[in-house]
Amino acid sequence: MSIQVQGVQQSFHGHTILEDLNLTLEPNKIYGLLGRNGAGKSTLLNIISNRIRPTHGTVTLDGESMHDNDHTLGKIYLMSEVNMYPERSRVKNLFKTTRLLYGGFNDAYAAKLVHAFGLDINARFGKLSTGYRSIFKLIIALCVPVDYVFLDEPVLGLDANHRELFYQELIETYSDQPRTFVISTHLIEEIANLIEHVFVLNDHHIIVNGEVPDILAKSYTISGPQTDVEAYTANLNIVGEDHLGGITAHYVYGALENDRPIPDTVKVDHLDLQKLFVILTNTKEEATAYVN
Repeated sequence: MSIQVQGVQQSFHGHTILEDLNLTLEPNKIYGLLGRNGAGKSTLLNIISNRIRPTHGTVTLDGESMHDNDHTLGKIYLMSEVNMYPERSRVKNLFKTTRLLYGGFNDAYAAKLVHAFGLDINARFGKLSTGYRSIFKLIIALCVPVDYVFLDEPVLGLDANHRELFYQELIETYSDQPRTFVISTHLIEEIANLIEHVFVLNDHHIIVNGEVPDILAKSYTISGPQTDVEAYTANLNIVGEDHLGGITAHYVYGALENDRPIPDTVKVDHLDLQKLFVILTNTKEEATAYVN
């Protein structure tokens, strides 16, 4: 029962946000949705969850349209930065309302999370700090009985301890009750070890779409004296470069030529996910290198 995004395009006032997006979200998987500010991550999640209608294209769940379809929409939940709760409502009453909307809400787990995060359920939603508003919405997201959970900047305002607690709880609940999570965040380093599959949005398109181990396996830093590095990386897919003193680093995405000897002066290392993201989205020219 997968979600299919096919040919999705979104424009606002003549300005293109997303262009001909195609992707598949499979059951029981943790995805990372990465992109710079304004890349269209939130727009895409809002389209999938039927909060925004795309200019063109379709979104389906198991072949059924997501548009105004209670059957399919009842299987997904979007936690976003937008505060859709009444400011004067008390947190405990918002939990009750959610329970009525979603049969099967996990009350026991919600109570555990309330205690672990130190959330005051008697407080009014409007009086919560930014961090505790995020915590409240995270608890809802982890406890609703849905197959797909979309988390848009889920740790906004959380301190380091609460972010770590959230990541631990995410892994625990995913292990206990597998379902699909899509995490959109700028804290790439923190989620790199959580996500299994990554999408990178840039310049209106998805420029990376693949399993994280496969992506990192073909992401390289080739460093050493400039002449030696240039000779070794000739005809490889260079997506960026740096220079520091007499050392040059070429960033390569793609297969190396195994029969090409590596000079003693040249060092080959793998990139981490955050560095790869920065390189690929640094300029339009670098980002449009074919990396799928």
